[in-house]
Amino acid sequence: MSFFDVNNFVYRYRLGAEIRDLEDNISRHKAEIEGLKRQRNELFSSPMNLEKFARERYLMKRDGEDVFVIQESQAP
Repeated sequence: MSFFDVNNFVYRYRLGAEIRDLEDNISRHKAEIEGLKRQRNELFSSPMNLEKFARERYLMKRDGEDVFVIQESQAP
């Protein structure tokens, strides 16, 4: 049974390793979700935060403003 059955030791070990990996992924994703919730609450708590986010992330601007994007050059 330990070598020829469908539920042999090698198969059960692999399943256990996969379960541990999936549980690690779950905890990592839960932490990421909490961080995103905090960020969302911070953004929508005041119009100034929302405007700052829109300007930095999506390069939005007011009428009559010019936006200059400066990118650092990568050394070869």
